[in-house]
Amino acid sequence: MQPILQVINLCKNFGALLALAQVNLNVSPGEVVGLAGRSGSGKSVLINTLAGLYDPSSGDVYFDGRRVSVFSPHVMRAMGIEVIHHKAELAENLDIASNIFLGSELGPAWGLSWLRRPDQKRMEREAAHILGRLGVRFESLREKAHNLSGEQRQIIAIARAMVRPARLIVVDEPLVTRSFAINKTLLNLIQEWRANGTAVIVASSSLDDLFAVTDRLVVLRDGHKVAERLTDATTREEIVSMVVGSPEHEPVTPIIWALDSYYRAREQAEQLRHQQTLLESSLAAQDSLNRQLLQQLAQQLSSLDSVNVALQEAQRRLLTEREEERKLLARELHDDVIQDLLSVSYSLEEIARQFGPSNSASDEMEELRATIRQLIANLRRTCGDLRPPTIDSLGLGAAIQSYARDWAERTGISLNLEIAPDLGRLPEDTELSVFRIVQEGLRNVRKHSGASDVMLQVEHTSPRSLHITICDNGRGVPEPFDPTTLVKQGHYGLLGVSERVALLGGRFQLRSQPSGGLTLEVEIPHPRVNVG
Repeated sequence: MQPILQVINLCKNFGALLALAQVNLNVSPGEVVGLAGRSGSGKSVLINTLAGLYDPSSGDVYFDGRRVSVFSPHVMRAMGIEVIHHKAELAENLDIASNIFLGSELGPAWGLSWLRRPDQKRMEREAAHILGRLGVRFESLREKAHNLSGEQRQIIAIARAMVRPARLIVVDEPLVTRSFAINKTLLNLIQEWRANGTAVIVASSSLDDLFAVTDRLVVLRDGHKVAERLTDATTREEIVSMVVGSPEHEPVTPIIWALDSYYRAREQAEQLRHQQTLLESSLAAQDSLNRQLLQQLAQQLSSLDSVNVALQEAQRRLLTEREEERKLLARELHDDVIQDLLSVSYSLEEIARQFGPSNSASDEMEELRATIRQLIANLRRTCGDLRPPTIDSLGLGAAIQSYARDWAERTGISLNLEIAPDLGRLPEDTELSVFRIVQEGLRNVRKHSGASDVMLQVEHTSPRSLHITICDNGRGVPEPFDPTTLVKQGHYGLLGVSERVALLGGRFQLRSQPSGGLTLEVEIPHPRVNVG
């Protein structure tokens, strides 16, 4: 397929500073390409060049087979390139509708075809329609831009890119709020654009977002393109190594609560390396000391990496062995104990039949049989908790439906269950982990929330991402959420959820609602699933 965009040996200098060096990039229609890299890697410079804000110092850009000779925002938009910038630039004194249609005003032409008299009512109708597709509603579309929040401004920038058909849409880290809602909205939009044959470039420092939605990843570092990988054929660890320029490409995945400190340590190491480079030119006396400090820091990071890998592997083995033990125990209970109890029940029924219906011994044996039936029902429920019987044959969706229905009957708590019909089959360990997350989340509601209503939702946010939400109307938890407090109180359920999520490379969020109640949100990455 002929690429819609070709970037050939693109260079951009700002004085003596080389921001882009011989960058090559091809993007085909209906393809989503991710740009990964740290701040200063050249992502924004490349995007601003495609937006027409920068003229390249050298190199060529071809769009739809034609060489771009004039770089300006008006020319790029006219060709069919829309850019959603990291910081939403709005006309502060214009209202929402006018900002959405800025440069694409609707209305009758004034003499020249490009000069139009804006039709405010028509633009407001169209703006409301576009915002409706984004699942957003404003009190008034005549609200001035300077009164909008950061997330609202970003929504306006996204809506502006949807005003007219685009052949290439470039997204430059617009998810400043990092809320699940806006994240889901944009990821769904990217999937829609992709399905319609629109090419998409996504630049983000969040590997979760890039792995969730892209087909191919391009890594930039210090203005150079250092790698290009198919998303399905690489790992987060490999991309992180290339982003930070680590000489070791071994998979290093920090576990659970060490995640934030791990990446902060990595960032500090990079800052120290940069400072060392500056000191070398003028502070030769301190060079040796800095090298020693960097060596010590590198050794500490290497030790941290090794410990993290060992801990994660130990935790993963522990969970795997626990699931195997549960599976064996459930099978033994079902195949041996329950079958033996059924045999006893049948024998008691046969004995009671010999005594006759009016005999007192028959009544006692019927009571025994009722007790045995209740015991069998309890054992079957225990087997279901140990190993959901439907998950192997019918998959995650059926297992959650069965468990949720039984949970609601046992607890008397009203449960509203929403499971995406296109859930599909996932790897066995992922399905089991997601089931355990749901199981532990509902168990926490029953034990600690005092709730009367619960909403459980399981859906895909992208072909590579599963989103689980459990929301109740109970008492909530103190904020900020501190897992160490729960451990001290003997509440290990939510800690176990967070550990499973971390081992799967997902995201975990727990928050109390202003009106009361607790919302648990989990996003789990997984291999691509075709969700329609």
